[in-house]
Amino acid sequence: MSSLQDQLLKAGLATKQSARKANTEKRKKKKQQKSGQQVGESLQEKVKQDLAKKQQEKLEKDAQLNAQRQQELKAKEDKLRIIQILEHHQLKEVDGDSVYNYTFGKTIKKMHLDTSSYNALVNGRLALCGIEDNTYLVTAETAEKVAALAPEVLLVQNDKVEQDIDEEDPYADYQIPDDLMW
Repeated sequence: MSSLQDQLLKAGLATKQSARKANTEKRKKKKQQKSGQQVGESLQEKVKQDLAKKQQEKLEKDAQLNAQRQQELKAKEDKLRIIQILEHHQLKEVDGDSVYNYTFGKTIKKMHLDTSSYNALVNGRLALCGIEDNTYLVTAETAEKVAALAPEVLLVQNDKVEQDIDEEDPYADYQIPDDLMW
């Protein structure tokens, strides 16, 4: 009795090429089985590995996005905290005759101050801070706290100037009257 393959070839239902192809696939399967590999299991293992790899990549991507969101949230919280500190501790501007020019970003702005506030700003007891196109006049201590959180907010903080008192001034003990006219 001849094989099924020979019978199909005689009947004209199969070709010699398809028979060769079937024989080579049969030999490959036998060879893999002899070497200890099974075709079904290797495919399953490959699929499992691909799934595990995709899950690991997804976890890494999710962790990265989560870290980025946390960083953005922290930046927003810091900004709101700075605005809250500045609004709470700002000195109300007193319009006066003195004009103080300062730079905010790339623009030069003016602030009208009374004489005492102007002198305090020049001498370093007061400072200017700015965020979101708003300028705040605050004490030097508040400005230092804000600068510790975000140094870019600090616009003007002059070095503190101690009043120079001349030790040998013969008129140091005498007070100068306010209404003195020359």
